[in-house]
Amino acid sequence: MDSGLILLAFLALLFAWLLNRVRRAIRLGPIGYAGVVIVFVLVMLMMWGQTKA
Repeated sequence: MDSGLILLAFLALLFAWLLNRVRRAIRLGPIGYAGVVIVFVLVMLMMWGQTKA
């Protein structure tokens, strides 16, 4: 497995944990939460794709 993918998986877990803690403070609903997660996944995939080009 690519070490970059392992790092991205770790960053995704860290991001999800932080977002869960912050979500209550900013009163983010389920649609907003899903939107933030989708944007994060797309940005991470684009960054990972740039390293493979």
